[in-house]
Amino acid sequence: MTSQRATTTLWRPTGPKELELVRELGWRSWPSRLPEQPIFYPVLNEDYAVKIARDWNVKHDGAGFVTRFEVESAFLRRYPVQQAGGQTILELWVPAGERDEFNAHIVGKIRLVHEFH
Repeated sequence: MTSQRATTTLWRPTGPKELELVRELGWRSWPSRLPEQPIFYPVLNEDYAVKIARDWNVKHDGAGFVTRFEVESAFLRRYPVQQAGGQTILELWVPAGERDEFNAHIVGKIRLVHEFH
């Protein structure tokens, strides 16, 4: 008997450097944060991720990407949803030191769903 784990879909807007690191990790985990990045911010809706990738990453990095991935819902309960602005600007704040544990709860592969130049 196979057990199904309930998952939550998350999105991550990213620039070319982070996306390349995700590729190198086989599309299965997120890379280490830089010292100036103490928090990992996955977001809870695609529109918000698109806005960041298109409006911020393209301006700063020349390209922006949106990824989609699934994480075990029970694990995510430890991270309260943060409203970072308007009603739909929702994200999770995952401390950089918890990245390995967070990655261990990703179900399946991280998928590239949008690309902006």
